[in-house]
Amino acid sequence: MNNLKAKKRDNRSTGQINQLRKSGLIPAILYGGKDPNTKISVEMKSVKNILNSDSFLSTIVELDLDGNKQKVLPREVSYHVVSDEPIHIDFMRIVSGSKIVIEIPVQFKNNADCPGLKRGGVLNIVRRKVELKCPADKIPESLVVDLAGLDIGSSIKISSVNLPQEVKPTIADRDFVIATVAAPTIVKEPEKPAEETPAEGAEGEAAPGTEATEASAGSPPKDGEAPKKDDKGKEQAGDKKQGGDKKASPEKKPAEKK
Repeated sequence: MNNLKAKKRDNRSTGQINQLRKSGLIPAILYGGKDPNTKISVEMKSVKNILNSDSFLSTIVELDLDGNKQKVLPREVSYHVVSDEPIHIDFMRIVSGSKIVIEIPVQFKNNADCPGLKRGGVLNIVRRKVELKCPADKIPESLVVDLAGLDIGSSIKISSVNLPQEVKPTIADRDFVIATVAAPTIVKEPEKPAEETPAEGAEGEAAPGTEATEASAGSPPKDGEAPKKDDKGKEQAGDKKQGGDKKASPEKKPAEKK
């Protein structure tokens, strides 16, 4: 059981409360039972030592208030929006015989003796905390789930968890699941597309129709056939070229009259 020392405070204004925080104390309030609400302050260092645990809000704390020891339960913690430091805590007195509703963390044991996990299965946790209704002086620290002997496909329900006497889940209309041992998820890689192989005769060979076209274009005209327009045009161009090669004879100048 955790112990905390507390002192009564009479700070009312915002400035006084801020000064209290600067001195390393956290303002808090103590309520519940027949006693009136009491304004108190606790040390920041002592609170931080137990505040980081998941079960802080479900763990009974022995509060030493100016020499008067009493069992209390942390019910709410307020944090600074920027620094995330605790700035206020509510403590509730534990009254014998009273019942409270509280969330209890779930713990798992014997992971090494779980056949499903040995075969590559995954522990899928559905509920990390379970809300219970229990006597204020009989609050369990945690719910322990035994994984020994569980194979892939097994489900762990609330009915398989041993609860203390007078402790019952608030959900009473169904046997809800706490965790399962699921099969491993296998992610298949996408298949690579097959590389395209070049068609036979693609390199270094011309298409059949191309050879025929080239052959017909370069073949000379047969006997009795008129030359094609292209050939004719070439012949005419050649004739003109030949005619153009001849240089014009210089004109003779008329003799000058004396």
